[in-house]
Order: sequence, then C-alpha cells, then structure tokens
Amino acid sequence: MRNVFRLFLIKPSHYDNDGYVIQWFRSFIPANTLAALNGLALDCAERKVLGEDVEIRIICADETNTRIRPDRIIREIRESGGKGLVALVGVQTNQYPRAMDIARPLREAGIQVAIGGFHVSGVIAMLPEVPQELKDAMDLGITLFAGEAEGRLDEILQAAYRNELKPLYNYMKDLPDMEGSPTPYLSAEVVRRTAGMRTSFDAGRGCPFLCSFCTIINVQGRKSRSRSADDVEQLVRANIAQGVRSFFITDDNLARNQNWEPIFDRLISMREEEGLTIRIIAQVDTAAHKIRGFIEKAARAGVNRVFIGLENINPESLKEAHKGQNRITEYRAMLQAWHRVGTLTYAGYILGFPGDTPETIERDIRIIQKELPIDLLEFFLLTPLPGSADHKRMHAAGVPMEADLNKYDLVHVTTGHETMSADQLFEVYNKAWDLYYSPEHVERIIRRTKAWGFRSHEMMLKLLTFYASWRLEGVHPLESGFVRRKYRRDRRPTMPRESVLAFYRRYFWSVAATYVNFARMYRQHSQILKRALRDDAPHEDVAMQPVNEHDIEALELFTHTPAAKAVAEKQRKIKASVIPIIQVKEQA
Repeated sequence: MRNVFRLFLIKPSHYDNDGYVIQWFRSFIPANTLAALNGLALDCAERKVLGEDVEIRIICADETNTRIRPDRIIREIRESGGKGLVALVGVQTNQYPRAMDIARPLREAGIQVAIGGFHVSGVIAMLPEVPQELKDAMDLGITLFAGEAEGRLDEILQAAYRNELKPLYNYMKDLPDMEGSPTPYLSAEVVRRTAGMRTSFDAGRGCPFLCSFCTIINVQGRKSRSRSADDVEQLVRANIAQGVRSFFITDDNLARNQNWEPIFDRLISMREEEGLTIRIIAQVDTAAHKIRGFIEKAARAGVNRVFIGLENINPESLKEAHKGQNRITEYRAMLQAWHRVGTLTYAGYILGFPGDTPETIERDIRIIQKELPIDLLEFFLLTPLPGSADHKRMHAAGVPMEADLNKYDLVHVTTGHETMSADQLFEVYNKAWDLYYSPEHVERIIRRTKAWGFRSHEMMLKLLTFYASWRLEGVHPLESGFVRRKYRRDRRPTMPRESVLAFYRRYFWSVAATYVNFARMYRQHSQILKRALRDDAPHEDVAMQPVNEHDIEALELFTHTPAAKAVAEKQRKIKASVIPIIQVKEQA
C-alpha cells in the first residue's frame, strides 16, 4: 500500500454585495497562480519529494467556476490517512475574507491550511508590522506564505507531511530566477471551466515602473525575471497537446520582459512554420509601440488582444500616480499601431483621482470616445490596495480606509475623496459604464471595426458582454463569466442564511430577469450591428485619422486642461528641435 498525501490547490473567489460567492458556470479569466503552483506541484510529485513510497495527489480548483466544499475536502483527506494540505493560492486582498472562511472549518477539523498570494506578500513587504488579519490567521494555525514558491515548494510539502509547518514563510527578500523552473500547467479538465478554453502563464515577472497604486512592483519586484523561449515553447506545446490553444500571458508588462523577442520568435516559428494555432492575450504599457518590432512580432506570435493601462487622460492625475511613462501625446499613435496589425485593444481607466469631479469624468470619457481608438474600456476606482505605495502612505498617515477587505475589488469606494462623497464617487463610476457603452458609441466602435478589419459581429458581442457584466450582474468584466451560480449555504458567515424558499425564489427570479434583460440588450446591439453593416459609406472618425502635427492644436485631448496644454506644448517644442537635427544629418 502506497502512502497518499493530498494537496488541494484552491484559488478563492470573493463575495458579492449580498454575501454570495461570485461564481460562474464558465468564468472569463483563468487563474495564473493556480497554473504556476500546479506546475511546481507536478514537478514535486514526479521527483517524489516526500519519498518513494508517498504519492502526491494534486487537486486544482478555481472557485470562480468550481464550488468549494470544505466538508468534502476534510472527508477526502481523512480517508487517505489524514495526510494533506489545503493551499489557498494567489489570494488577493478582496479574496482574503473568503479564503479565511474556507480555512476555518478545515482548521477546526485539524486539516493543515496555507494561504499565499498578493495580500499576504504585499502587506508583509510594505507594512512595518504584521496586520491583525494575518495574526488572526496564524492564531488559527494557518500557515502564511509570502513570496514566490519556485524552489520552496519542496520544503513546504515536506514540512506539511511531517505536520511541522511554520506559522510564516517569508521569502519577500529572495525572489527566485524563473528560467528553467517548472512551467505553469493546468489539465484540460480544469481549463475547460473557463470560457474559450483559455489557460494562462507568466513569461516573466517584475516591472520597472513606479505606479503608486500598483502592488505588483512591491511583490514581484522591479527587476525583470523571465522564462526562456525554451520554457515558453515547452508549456505551449504541452497545452496544445491537450487541445488548449488560447493563452493569457499575465506579465504585468510583457513589453518590459527582457526575453520578449526570443519568446516571440519561437512562437512565430511554431505558428508560421508548423501551422499551429496559438491565440494570446497580453498586457503591455503605453510605450510598447516605441520598441522596434515589438508590435509586429507580437501580432505574428498570436497576440490578438492587448490590455493597456491607460489609467487617465489628465497629466496631473498620471503624475499623482507616478505614472510618468504614460504620455497622452503617444496614446493615439500607440492605439493605431495595434490596430494596424489587427489586434483588439482593451484599456484600463481609473476614476477617483484627487482632481476628478463628476463633470470632469464625464468630459474625459466623451473625449476618449471621440479622439482615441480604444475598443473596450474598463473602469476601476482608485483603490489603496494593501501592498501598494498608496496604502503604505495612507496607513502611516492614519487616513481612514475601508475595514472590510472584501471591498478592495476596485469597484467599491474604500477611502475618502477630496471633492466627492463616497455615494457621489460610486454614482459617477456607475454612470461611466453607461456613458462609454452608449448605443451611439457602440455603433461608432463597430464602424471603426469595419475600417481596420476586425470581425464586426465578434466586436459587438464583446461590447455587449463587457457592458452587461456590470449593468446586469453588478460585476466587473474581469470577474465575470457565463451563467451565475449561487449556493444557499455558501453565504458569507457574517450574513444570515436565507430560508430555502426565500433563497430559491429570489435566485430564480434574478436569473430570469438577468437573461430577459440580456436578450433585450442583445437585440438592441444586433440592430446597431445591422445598421453599421448596411452603411457602405466610408467611416470618418477623428480617432482613426493618422496622427499629424496639427493634432496638438486641434484635439480636445491636448487642450482640455492646463496640464494637457503644457504637455502638448512641451512635445511640440521637442519635435521642433529634433527636425532640424534630422535635416542636418540627411544633408550630411
């Protein structure tokens, strides 16, 4: 008889405003940390790190698409002799309360539990003392893990097998190299629970920039650490072998990955020489178009969608966030460069900077609609995430912040604003979705789609899905999915459990209302699509016009605030000084 050690790798979700776990029949975004830890665990199992006579059985689950039953986990571990570990991985701040609620019954049953991820790592990296919520976890016998697991999982599993886990493992000052490490991997059975059979991997970690609202630079560092082209080819081929061809590269900024070109070259070879189907979503910065060959090679490598942290069009707000790499004078050229290679653009936009008012936010959204060729715009509220410089500064200054960590999901107001109340800020956030995804702008985007060659029907569906996620479900598109699932017993413990009759009556009516309204919205968007497709006249659009030297005087993007005017004038002077130098060189 072989000994069995059960390792449960669970990526928790978080609670909605009614206290129910946000969960779907098919979720949209794959869990990269789950894939990374599973790849490391598979390597540990293959190397038999617990001994030749011990089998490590790994169970992976993403709670955004899989129900987590602590009672069943307890039974499975006990049936295999009581040896096991439940690792709650990649836990963000808004997921920490849910992670604790999963952990409590497990600890009461004597099951070993560990929690890692951005919340634990971020607060340990940035705060002078361990915060109370982490102390509460350790008091329950939960092990906390700060840092990255490459090269460390052997130690954790061996300590768990001996039932000798420490309260805290802190590796924040020792970030491991990634090249040659076991690569992220999830079985097709797990990947199938995401829409589009999409999995994820990080080609690198670390970002050189200093954005004050960002936790990544303080958890993964500012120095680029990258997988090799061999590593990426290996993991892509392993996934293609099981029928998975769509990938989300989760690097916070793929354009700053030191190995981007050899990785792209390898993927290009696989696509163009072997005919393999590879589709990629990637995250890049607003200056990626200035890296010679980056955008062209990205498209050839299979990048058909990019997420760009646009953040704002007001230079003062960008300066406030230490987002100096974002220059509004480059936005149009950058977006048009991606469109020229047929890549869809997603852009993140933050509301709630100190200078924002309801009027300026509405004005800025209308400028974006008219002058920037963005396809899908995602709105976030400026949030002092634990692990960020903003949170550290506010914590040190004693600034009041929301106590409920579940609300740190970038769509709840978590701290005060200089000119708006919490209700006013949330009201304008809610309105922002209606403004950008208005019927008029949806039609404008579809007409642009015709001009740059993207599939119009697919664009219509994406616009509808993004808008409907917020408008019908009250969930950000990045947390959304197909067909909402709720379980009566999976309500937040601080809220009363509903009766069977009350719960199912409300749940079924909610589902029915959601899809009746979705059908209405689909019909409206379909009519917009038909109208756009019937019109064969050339589409004239300021955002699609080539960038020229007169934009600085003509576009509201560069004239709507004194700061915008100053940035535009500075750019004009730079160009005026560069042109004579170029002319002299040409004459020489």
